[in-house]
Amino acid sequence: MQRETFQKSTDETFMSEAIKLAGQALGRTSPNPMVGCILVKNNQIIGRGYHQKAGTPHAEVHALSEAQDQAKDATAYVTLEPCSHFGRTPPCSDALIKAGVKRVVVAMQDPNPLVAGRGIQRLRKAGIQVDVGVLQHEAASLNEAFCKAITTTMPFILYKTALTLDGKIATETGDSRWVSSVLSRQYVHQLRNQYDVILVGSETILHDNPALTCRLPGGRDPIRLVVDGRCRLAENSQVLTSSAESPCIIATTKAAPVDKLSRLQKLKNVEIWQYDTSRYVPLKQMLKDLVCRGWISVLLEGGGRLAGALIENECVDKLECFIAPKLVGGNGPSPLSGLNIQLMKDAIELYDLQADMNFRDIHVTGYFRPHEIIQ
Repeated sequence: MQRETFQKSTDETFMSEAIKLAGQALGRTSPNPMVGCILVKNNQIIGRGYHQKAGTPHAEVHALSEAQDQAKDATAYVTLEPCSHFGRTPPCSDALIKAGVKRVVVAMQDPNPLVAGRGIQRLRKAGIQVDVGVLQHEAASLNEAFCKAITTTMPFILYKTALTLDGKIATETGDSRWVSSVLSRQYVHQLRNQYDVILVGSETILHDNPALTCRLPGGRDPIRLVVDGRCRLAENSQVLTSSAESPCIIATTKAAPVDKLSRLQKLKNVEIWQYDTSRYVPLKQMLKDLVCRGWISVLLEGGGRLAGALIENECVDKLECFIAPKLVGGNGPSPLSGLNIQLMKDAIELYDLQADMNFRDIHVTGYFRPHEIIQ
C-alpha cells in the first residue's frame, strides 16, 4: 500500500510539472490544445517539452529530442493522450514507441470523439504500460477551451465585467472611466493576451470607443469582433483604425447600409461578416463560424445587452467579475441589461466560485455549469 501511495505521489509531482510546462503556451496553440511532456528515468527528469504553437512539433517530440538515447525504458508524463493520427505532424504515440519508453502516464484522454483512446490503445498494443487520469481535472481545466470546441463546435466564452458595489458599470451619464482599479485593468490585458477573440457589442464601441488591443509588452492582440446588426459604428472608431495586427470583424445583418459596408471593407484588417437576417446577428451561428476559423476562446467584454443575450442562450461558460468599492447610485446601466429574469427561483447560479482581493477590487470567478471531466 505504501508503494502505491508513493507511486501516486510521484506521478502527481511529475504530472504537475508537465501541466505547468504546457501552460507556458497559454493563448498560442489554438485550435490545438496545450500539451506538456516530461520524461523521467530513475526519478530524474531527462527531457522536457511543450507544444508551443499550432503546426509546430508536439510536446513529446521536444521532450524526446532533449532526452535522446536516455528515453529508452523511461516514463513519459503527458498532459493529454498522445496523438495517433497524421496531421501537420506525425503521431506522437509512434515516436514514444520508437524511443522505447517503458511507461506512459496520461492526465486525460483526448476529448476529440474521432480519435479519443486510439493513442492509448496503440501504446498498449506495443507493450507499453499506460496509466490514465493523473491530475485529470487540472489538465482539463488548462484546456477548457479546446475541450468545449472539439466536442460542441462552439468556443469557450469568458464574460469579464467590472461594476460598482451597487451594481453599476457606469454612472447614469454613461461615464465608466474607470470603474475598476489599475491592477484589475492590467490583469484584463493578460486575458486579452491569452484569448483568441475579444467580443463586444456596438453600444460599447459607440460609448467608449475602445481599441480592444493588448497593451502588455510582447503581448498579442486578440481578434476584435463587434456585433453590430445595423453597422452603426463610426468609420473612425479606434477598433477600426488602431495599428493592431489582428483583424477586426464586424458581424452585421442585411440592415447594414451597403455603401458603408463597401467603405469598411476597404480598410486594412477589417472583415465584414454579414448574415442573412433583418435585424439581429444570429449569435450561435457567429460563434460556430469563429471555431471554423480556428478561434476557440472568446473574451466577452460587453455590453450588458449582448452579455445577457449570450447568457440567456447558454453560450457563456465562465464569469470574472471585478467589484469596485465604489457607489454611484442613480440609474446607471447594469452588466446584464439583456437578461431579464422575473422570479428569483429562476436566477442563474454559478459554480466553483472563487473570490480574492488581489487587484484592490473584489475579484469573483465562477462557472455557469458544473465542471465535467471528459472521459
